[in-house]
Amino acid sequence: MAKRGYHHGNLRQALVDSALELIRDKGPNGFTLSEAAKQAGVTPAAVYRHFEGREDLIAEAATQGYAIFADLMQYAYDSGQPSDLASFEATGRAYLAFARRYPGHYVAMFESGISVNRTPELARTANKAQAVLEKAAVKLSEHIPPAKRPPPQMFSAHIWAMSHGVVELFARGSPGRTSPFPPEDLLETGIGIYLRGLGLIRPDN
Repeated sequence: MAKRGYHHGNLRQALVDSALELIRDKGPNGFTLSEAAKQAGVTPAAVYRHFEGREDLIAEAATQGYAIFADLMQYAYDSGQPSDLASFEATGRAYLAFARRYPGHYVAMFESGISVNRTPELARTANKAQAVLEKAAVKLSEHIPPAKRPPPQMFSAHIWAMSHGVVELFARGSPGRTSPFPPEDLLETGIGIYLRGLGLIRPDN
């Protein structure tokens, strides 16, 4: 691959971009800092001016990923307003869309083994993304009678887990795993069944 050029001051981002390509193609553990440096068109020593090691480079990629993810989730939530149901469903779909559009970021965030608490900035951006889904769950749960209302954090965690499962099993080309249904349909019907169980969608819908 041809070396990528970079202007003074953006070497850090060039290294992150190289890491994202390598993460996408080889996985988070399938490349070295030297490979990231070579792909960015610099010497390995240059990497250490910005990152102490490979995990710090991946953590920065994850941080940027969570920032994009949070913005997409917020956009999805806003697109569904003023309907709390539409906003909630849109945030679930945004998870799948993000995984497909930003595979390198997705892997850095969820499959690298890097703790979201590795850096304060990573923790802050990760919490920002989760907060959007929790906000959607809080608003939607207000339509459920208090006696039947699950905690919003549990509500949002269930949908997050369902979205993550559909992505991991059927949307990212897992070897040997196929489904006769598109991932979007699996996620939409799964969320629909869950919301019917809470009485938020009529059985005939």
